[in-house]
Amino acid sequence: MIGGGKDKTRGGGGPVPVRPERLRGPVEFVGRAMELAQLRRLVEAPPCLILLEGEPGIGKSRLVAELLAELPGHHLVGECDDVPEPFPLGVLLDAIRGSADRLGALSPVAGALAPLLPELADVLPDAPPPLTDPAAERHRLLRAVAAVLAALSPATLLLEDLHWADPATCELLGYLSTHPVDGLAVVLTARTPTPGGSTPIHDALARTPPWSVTRVALSPLDADDVRRLAARTLRLDDPPQQLTATLLDRTAGIPFVVEEVLRTLAERGGDPLADDSVPFVLRDVLLWRLRPLDGATREVLGAAAVLGLAPDQRILASVLSLDRVAVGAALSAAHRAGLLHDAGDGLRFRHDLARQVVYDLVPRENREWLHLRIARVLEQELPRPVAQLAHHYRRAGSGADFVRNAEAAADLATERGDDATAASFLLQTMDVAELPRPVRVRLAAKLGRSAIDGLSQAEAIPVLERLLADRRLPPGARGELGLVLGRMLRQQGEALRGYTEIERAVPYLRAPRRKAPALAVLAAPDTVVGRHVDDHLARCAEAESAAAASGDPGAHLAVRIARASLLLELGDPAAWAIITELRASAELADRPREHARACLNWAQGALHAGHPGQAEALLAAGRALVDETGYERLASLVEATELSLDRAAGRLDGLAERLTRLVASAERMPVTLLDARAELATVLARTATTATDDAAATETADTATAADYGAGAGDAGADSGAGDSGSGDQVELAERALREVVADASRVGAIWPLVQALSALARLTLAERPDEAVRHATQALTLVRGKGILAWAAEAVLVLAEAAVAAGEPGRAAAAVTELEVGIAGRDAPLALTALRRCRELVPA
Repeated sequence: MIGGGKDKTRGGGGPVPVRPERLRGPVEFVGRAMELAQLRRLVEAPPCLILLEGEPGIGKSRLVAELLAELPGHHLVGECDDVPEPFPLGVLLDAIRGSADRLGALSPVAGALAPLLPELADVLPDAPPPLTDPAAERHRLLRAVAAVLAALSPATLLLEDLHWADPATCELLGYLSTHPVDGLAVVLTARTPTPGGSTPIHDALARTPPWSVTRVALSPLDADDVRRLAARTLRLDDPPQQLTATLLDRTAGIPFVVEEVLRTLAERGGDPLADDSVPFVLRDVLLWRLRPLDGATREVLGAAAVLGLAPDQRILASVLSLDRVAVGAALSAAHRAGLLHDAGDGLRFRHDLARQVVYDLVPRENREWLHLRIARVLEQELPRPVAQLAHHYRRAGSGADFVRNAEAAADLATERGDDATAASFLLQTMDVAELPRPVRVRLAAKLGRSAIDGLSQAEAIPVLERLLADRRLPPGARGELGLVLGRMLRQQGEALRGYTEIERAVPYLRAPRRKAPALAVLAAPDTVVGRHVDDHLARCAEAESAAAASGDPGAHLAVRIARASLLLELGDPAAWAIITELRASAELADRPREHARACLNWAQGALHAGHPGQAEALLAAGRALVDETGYERLASLVEATELSLDRAAGRLDGLAERLTRLVASAERMPVTLLDARAELATVLARTATTATDDAAATETADTATAADYGAGAGDAGADSGAGDSGSGDQVELAERALREVVADASRVGAIWPLVQALSALARLTLAERPDEAVRHATQALTLVRGKGILAWAAEAVLVLAEAAVAAGEPGRAAAAVTELEVGIAGRDAPLALTALRRCRELVPA
């Protein structure tokens, strides 16, 4: 049984339903541009009668408020109440009552209103004698209202909630539709009648000619409007697409519900995607609608809320041991109360929040019993709806049944390529306390594999860490879980932790087909500090041996991809032959996700070496594969690689802004975040250095002009100073960004962004603080020595050479330049070779 709402008393009378306060409007009006323009055109050319209709909460009041706010002239406003016997013409009398000062000479017939409006006794004519014919009396009353409205015109008459209007008011409005008052625009709002039903106002207007009433129907907000509303309420420049989708799912785009949810989120803070609470105002509205329902209807409605958003009458009848006629009658009653909605294929809750309110009103014990009963009924369905069964068994507290169905649902999602859904189901199983260790380990291994591609690493990582901390964990399980944990940590940007976790896992991986891909990951040199390229080469050789032993084409492919990436970073021309062979192979073509990932990795390696043309071709292939497969995990990597390519090619216009947007959105894929920040900081540094150089050149030119012509020196100095100030701000911003990247990359042990940021920082500080520049460049060179790929240190060595020449001691950089020369001898590294030629111009051998 669902509990009832609260009552309030008005004055000394009996209890009346609590009527929720009208919704406050948003900070800015969103959507409804076409409807607002239509209303404005009609109202500006009176007489007219407009019926604005739509379901509860659709925004009728908000729209007319917006209309009146920008409409000049006099407005008469009245609002109907939901009371059992509304006062005849009460809403019209309320609208007229406050306008006594605008009434002039009136027709004697207006005196018929004197008994009803004692406040206007001084301006209304005397009441005429009563008539013996009730119909004539009623007609005279209608004429009296029309006469008063004519005296108040030109004006706009707004009457709200006419679905609660009394018969006399409806009769008058029908009269006004065919006997319009000059200068009077009448705007009515009313709820759309339920299918097969009606209201007195709709009946009254249905009897009038079609041309006498303009009907304007409001529909829910679309995704763009919901997104704009979220942006303004939550102060987000670019709300995530998932937030818009979640809001639409929970609110059905009904403005009242959307705005209340957003207000609650704005006031409460936190993660808007994780907050599923029902706003207080919305809860009050729904409780108010529940109040008139009888106990039997509430029982069926409560079971419907437990069943889901779109309750099946057949299942409800079976669960409650009722006939379908009784269930249908109860749902129809809930529909009339505004709690259910006719979607065309049956009655359903209008939005998930309405279902949530009803669900919360069902006592906990009853809810659990209903979930269990529903699950038992659904067990008879073929094919078994395992996702629904998992949900209901979990809510019923039946752990074993929940795990059984959740695993089946996860397996089904994995087969369909929906890793995110699979990870979601498997994460839920980890909360079952009585889960046996072997089952938990099996499910955790599945979770790890799904979470890597399902972008659920942050939730899965603590689960795997807890399992690995158990010393009783079998060796095979330790290897499997350690591998997936390491991969997830790397995806979360924890380069060294992830690499180390995989190193620990490898000895426990007994199957060569599992060991080979793990070793292939360890062969990548551009991810982690503290490992020399010789270590990566050794890991790659071990991976090749394991792949050969496994006989698994997938393992062999993973190792070949890793070998090509490693050779690219080493500047070994043999990399291109492997890449060409692999891209032409059926093995890679049959695995589009692996193909996309490989192309993007190779594109980055080509950029590191200085092959922008090849990088662009590989990026284009990777982007096409990502678009084709819808592989969300790689979307940000595509964008990051594209922006890196633009930076390398010198396409800097708007690049900082694009990188800033990527950094702001890269939280969904943290592995790209640090690289994107390093690129952004490097672009800011290049821009700042260019601005400083331009300012210095401008200052020199202006000073020379002043000396030549003997005038304007003061102005030139002022302009130059302004330029210095601006470039100084840019330098400070760039330096701060680079230092933050250095700090974070050092913390997580990510070598490529660390070397990139240190080299850019050295370049940025070279002119003003050469000693500091030398320190940063030396630190970058030391890191690269530890890696053994000297091409990466080209920019740092060039800074050392320029600093030494500026100090008048070119020999100070001789050893570093020679080290670079020896390190890249015979290597396919155009970027480093270009830097070396410049170094040799400064520091001859």
